[in-house]
Amino acid sequence: MRSATAIIHGTMCCMDALDTEIQAAAKKRARAEEAFNRADRELRALLVQGRAAGLGPSYMAKLTGFTREWVAKIAPAQKTS
Repeated sequence: MRSATAIIHGTMCCMDALDTEIQAAAKKRARAEEAFNRADRELRALLVQGRAAGLGPSYMAKLTGFTREWVAKIAPAQKTS
């Protein structure tokens, strides 16, 4: 059974292999989340750019693999006055 002493006292003196793996996995997840968010922002900007260039949501949905509804929500049609 593992001791909770290190956690209770907030010290890192008694880290074992599992603790190290958990920390490494958490850091890996944080990096992956940051990369996903960057790619998501880039895709959303390109979808808006595509709509402004006259591409339809159905066409861009085929390119991305997302639904037409999702694309239309992210990049709605330009309103004309």
